Amino acid sequence: MISAAWIAAALVLGSLPFSLWIGKIFLHKDIRRFGDGSPGATNVARAGGKALYIMAALLDAFKGTLPVWLSQMLSGITGWELAAVAVAPVLGHAFSPFLNFRGGMGMATTFGVWLGLTGWLGPVIMALCIGFMFVIQKNWVWASVAGMTIFLIILMVLPDPFIARYRVPLLSAGIVQTAILVIKRYTYFKSWPEPQSWMGRPGRKS
Repeated sequence: MISAAWIAAALVLGSLPFSLWIGKIFLHKDIRRFGDGSPGATNVARAGGKALYIMAALLDAFKGTLPVWLSQMLSGITGWELAAVAVAPVLGHAFSPFLNFRGGMGMATTFGVWLGLTGWLGPVIMALCIGFMFVIQKNWVWASVAGMTIFLIILMVLPDPFIARYRVPLLSAGIVQTAILVIKRYTYFKSWPEPQSWMGRPGRKS
């Protein structure tokens, strides 16, 4: 019962469209009319609120961190129950009932979840993996999914005591989070990743 309550709380908190509200309150704009049409933090910047982007990204991350961290601290949630709590905010963000189940990709919320799970270790490794993929190719969605995949592979061998104890549940949560990213941006996978210009093109003569 306690675990179900935390999962429900994480789902509801994750579904709160903070970025959309920030756009309407401070910019008087619907951020879904910009960029990729997503109600995510990136489109706050595209709508003209580059400084507000930081606030939006932090709030989207916060709604992933808070339920994961509190469920451990207050109720001692661990294992598969914790994995379910970790998936819930990303699921809520991606399919928010406040937005007719048309939410964002959930990348910031995913970062927030792993901050609540592992402290700075998970988000830093994840950021490095995604950053590396973006350095070698231009599609940020490919970079996010490929980076998450590399992160999960690293997660399988990290010696961190907490991760080692709950490796399979945490890995499973990460796989589901990655699947949500793919589902939300499946159209981006109709074309192959394009290398960054500094890498040159396949078959190009020097």
